Amino acid sequence: MKISFLNPSMTGKRTQGRFEPLTFAALAGATPSDVERVLHDECLRPIPVDEPTDLAAISVSTMTARRAYQLATQYRRRGVPIVMGGYQPTLFPREVLRFADAIVIGEAERVWPRIVEDFRAGRPQRVYREPCLSLEGLRYDRTIFAGKRYQPVRLVQFGRGCRYDCDFCVIPRFFEKRWMHRPVGEVADEVGRLGRGHIFFVDDNLYAGHDAFRELLAALTPLRVRWTCQASIDVASDPDLVRRMAAAGCFSVLIGFESLVPDTLTRMKKNWHRGRSQYEDAVRRLDNEGILVYGTFVMGYDEDTPGIIDACLEFAERSHLFLAAFNLLMPLPGTDVYQRLLDQGRLIGNPWWLDSATRFCKPVFKPLGMTSEELEEGARRIRSRFYGFRSIFSRALSTGAVRSSPLRLALFLTANFVYRREVRRLDEQPYGDPDDPADLEGFAADVPHPLP
Repeated sequence: MKISFLNPSMTGKRTQGRFEPLTFAALAGATPSDVERVLHDECLRPIPVDEPTDLAAISVSTMTARRAYQLATQYRRRGVPIVMGGYQPTLFPREVLRFADAIVIGEAERVWPRIVEDFRAGRPQRVYREPCLSLEGLRYDRTIFAGKRYQPVRLVQFGRGCRYDCDFCVIPRFFEKRWMHRPVGEVADEVGRLGRGHIFFVDDNLYAGHDAFRELLAALTPLRVRWTCQASIDVASDPDLVRRMAAAGCFSVLIGFESLVPDTLTRMKKNWHRGRSQYEDAVRRLDNEGILVYGTFVMGYDEDTPGIIDACLEFAERSHLFLAAFNLLMPLPGTDVYQRLLDQGRLIGNPWWLDSATRFCKPVFKPLGMTSEELEEGARRIRSRFYGFRSIFSRALSTGAVRSSPLRLALFLTANFVYRREVRRLDEQPYGDPDDPADLEGFAADVPHPLP
């Protein structure tokens, strides 16, 4: 038996700065040893849909759903069965079942061996769901990445889920508001085996478990590795904890600032954020310990105005952020904001992720505090300015954590120039491949609501 793991890109085209998709290493590690496995990552090169295989396994997010359905249509026309997992099958199962022979709701590793045996026997179920009660003993088989030109960053997962319930986030829905972590010793052993390269912890919030995070820092410190993570802003509230992070090798941290507007933060269910003064203190404290900050912002909530867009840029530049993502609000299915905008009749082209007219840089809803054109133009303008040459070099020369070593400066400039290319490339990009022969337009009219 041969299984082809497929990782669709959003547009069906190659992307810049691609990391190894850790999901497939976990699935490869859970696949019976007598099964042939191959990974085709469309972010690196076109997927050879004519290559013989017995099962195509596709990971599907909302952003890649249209392209995933195009690929599934091509494989099924050749008689190849399809199994899909990820956020979209979990949050919109009835939609995904129209394009797959089977779906996985929730996490897949524990149920994956049974799925493989069911397909091998020719009697797969339509829906698989087996709650993951423990992350102990997970095996990541990275040999599936051999020969592929990913970025020289090794991905590691410590925990899953998040203790917060943000209005726009799918993580609490996917993990059913649970958070759990792998044994610290297993993670430390894995990091040690990966060598001295850069590590990226893929956890949505590495600080979700405070005591576990401190235990992880203690285990990482003697390994002398350099790593990056995503964390909630409260990670910077304790100066001693920030010093421990730096001592353990933390190079940078992604923090979701999301908004500078108190009413917007309340609507986002992030009212535990205290706003601009807290953000400035957090950036300063992390920078003082040599830790770079990647900040993200969400624009388009009801209280947002064109002036708020410019305020986000002003804060990002004045704080000398390492990187910044100025994101349009994306109402993802299964989230509170999606249901609210749907009920208010403010979604455009719903389901927008299947609409051939949807573009990455354009709002998929009708904002209140500004026009769609003002939101689109404002986001494009501040991205262009933040990743302009003047801003890049000004931030590099003004950040103590960057000036501390030539290596940090080199990494800062490399990352900024990669992002500069990527934000320009994504402008006006469609979801899915407009040249793909698979016709999905007929499926966009009657998509059901997600199952509870």
